[in-house]
Amino acid sequence: MPIMQLTQTVHLFPPVALKASKSGKKSIQPMLPGLEIEPVEKPPVTNRQIAEVLSNIAEILEFQHSNPYRTQAYRNAARGVLDLDESVADILARSEPLPIPGLGQRLRRRIAELVETGTMTFYSDLCLQSLPRGVRALLAIHFVGVHTAVRLYEGLAIDTPEKLWNAAHQHRIRQLPGFGPRSEARLREAAEQFLRRKAGAPLDGAA
Repeated sequence: MPIMQLTQTVHLFPPVALKASKSGKKSIQPMLPGLEIEPVEKPPVTNRQIAEVLSNIAEILEFQHSNPYRTQAYRNAARGVLDLDESVADILARSEPLPIPGLGQRLRRRIAELVETGTMTFYSDLCLQSLPRGVRALLAIHFVGVHTAVRLYEGLAIDTPEKLWNAAHQHRIRQLPGFGPRSEARLREAAEQFLRRKAGAPLDGAA
């Protein structure tokens, strides 16, 4: 995964049918009435997903030895998002400010970008600049934050969801300090769910 995205980007094209002409080239023809492809709406970004991104940013900034106040601001924002009684998406849809104490304008804009587009440019750039590709690949899996991904990558050379599932299946993750059977089982289930979303992804003997 070159860049983590919380939601899959869906590109919508006008419903068309292809019809071969006498020259062999395909021409675009409109679909018959009633057979148009219905637009697919992206699922809203949840508060937990927003909090995960903010927490990951805080961890990356900490690895970079950035300003501790800046790092703490992202941690506080993550906790503030989780403490909200309603979704960030609903609050922003009403053009209301997020009721999170100490939330600066820059962070508000970045959260709004995440809700509107499913990605945060700052987070994507930070991942590309700071994390190996294998670590970034693991961040797409639920329950895997930056700290966990780095430990899996450095301790067991796990750099793909397939390798994560295989390592958990072979009970190798519990060998790392701080990991046990329960966390290993949770990571295995998360990796399996991720792989099942990929069409035809084999789970037995994953490389």
